[in-house]
Amino acid sequence: MGDFPLSPDNAAPFNRTDVPHMKWWGWGVDGVSFSYANMPAFAPFIKKVVGLDLETRVAGQAPSFDDLEVPPSRIDDDLVKALTEVAGADNVLTTAHERVLHTFGKSVRDLMRMRAGDFGRVPDVVVYPGSEAEVAAVVTMAAQRDFVVIPFGGGSNISGSLEPQAAEERVVVSLDMGRLHRLLDIDTDSGLARVEAGVRGPDLEAQLAETGWTLGHFPDSFTHSTLGGWVATRSSGMQSDKYGDIADITKGLRVARPDGILALRPLPSTSTGPSLREMILGSEGRLGVITEVTIQVHRKPEAREVRAYLFKTWEHGVAAMRAITQNGLPVTLTRVSDAVETSFSFATSKGSSGVEAMVKNGLMKYLKAKGWDLENIALSFVGYEGSSRQIGAIRKAVGRIVKANEGISIGTGPGALYDQKKFDTPYIRDFLLDRGSAADVSETAAPWSKLVTMHDEVVKAAHAALRQAGVQGAIMSHLSHSYRSGACLYFTFAFVEDGNPTIEKYDVVKRAIQQTFIEVGGTPSHHHAIGVEHAPWLEDVLSPSGYGVVAGLLESADPGRHLNPGKIVTTK
Repeated sequence: MGDFPLSPDNAAPFNRTDVPHMKWWGWGVDGVSFSYANMPAFAPFIKKVVGLDLETRVAGQAPSFDDLEVPPSRIDDDLVKALTEVAGADNVLTTAHERVLHTFGKSVRDLMRMRAGDFGRVPDVVVYPGSEAEVAAVVTMAAQRDFVVIPFGGGSNISGSLEPQAAEERVVVSLDMGRLHRLLDIDTDSGLARVEAGVRGPDLEAQLAETGWTLGHFPDSFTHSTLGGWVATRSSGMQSDKYGDIADITKGLRVARPDGILALRPLPSTSTGPSLREMILGSEGRLGVITEVTIQVHRKPEAREVRAYLFKTWEHGVAAMRAITQNGLPVTLTRVSDAVETSFSFATSKGSSGVEAMVKNGLMKYLKAKGWDLENIALSFVGYEGSSRQIGAIRKAVGRIVKANEGISIGTGPGALYDQKKFDTPYIRDFLLDRGSAADVSETAAPWSKLVTMHDEVVKAAHAALRQAGVQGAIMSHLSHSYRSGACLYFTFAFVEDGNPTIEKYDVVKRAIQQTFIEVGGTPSHHHAIGVEHAPWLEDVLSPSGYGVVAGLLESADPGRHLNPGKIVTTK
């Protein structure tokens, strides 16, 4: 049959205490943080573009959990007993720390509120199911006893998909899927792997690698996010140019609903009416709790490299990425940063000396002699996989396109550094927040014909919003996730104000960016989901009629509003 089942010895679920979590007040784990000690250009760059003087602004102390006032749990002993009978006493917790840990995701808004002790509505209990049967039992119980269930993966969400509604008076159960982490089997003939939904990215890749497979899905949150979370938010990974978005990767699903398990077979194609698979993708727990996903996996490539390029302008880089994609070149990654983000990348590079410094200085002198404005250049990365011969052929074809669009190759050194640091950016956000600067992201997707206009209009709107808010700040962007018809634009913005940054000032800038996405013809989110953060713009992009269809679907599928209510659409 071509199946590779895991041995029973490898299939035991985690104990609850083994489920990893990020620190409650920031990204990642305790003891890991960003440092610019070996980056001589970083502090001057931040002072110039954001207005934050790192030499004088001392980092604030990490908040003490003991100083917080956490609202008490509303759960009664009878419901605790019923949940305990399902999942076991060790896996049903009502401690303040567990509940706070499961209240928010990791957006800047979430972090500012957590650090200030502004929790709103906190889950009343955290349950760690150890099997699909236990998940199903809790979901069924929610409908019978009238409580709310919010699925929890890695807690990395930045769109407000995890927080309970402030006015919710019923008991709220956070269903942490971390114990469901197993690779169940692989159909080697079809390249289809059945996997429990709570597995985190590194654990999934490690289990696949044991027999020479890879999923190839590497979102920014890869280290801490889960397969079920990727599906529930329609995630995209850094190598989506080759492997596709999670919507392309997901072939089969199992979802616990109050009326039973919704099971979708992993078929290559089917004509069976409206696609239930598409409805569940991006549903953020509103249609049920995803327990298992059948994913398309691939044999690990023989070789892999990421090569860096410089373009005379960002517009030249965009044109090159479009040509690479539309010519069907099988690269894994196409990314190009605008001038500000390019400067940021250079600022986060380690200090160089000796031969390395001479090479860098010589390159810049050469480009300047060619008439390049060094303040306007764009850094790009292109990824390659396959045999050495295949990579060589693809790289040669890409090189012709790069040359035709005023670009040059600068080798694999910067690409290797990008590969090493690609999951570390959120630590910089926390570093800045510790020092009184708010930094966050917004991303959209648009046709190639609108991408340059989208970039320019968003930058203009963001600067106007920063002036309106009375703060100094900056915005930068890169293009990624290329498709034949268009690509994703990923914006990062930051600002500093006296004292700690406020949510009110943040909202001024965030709203301006999101509104411009809609006005220019993009989407309010390419891969970060809707949640509550992006919900105000959903009707604009779907049309009132389309919004009504989505609202009607969620209402009819969950009339009792037991499944993560209030997310995606705001209809009561």
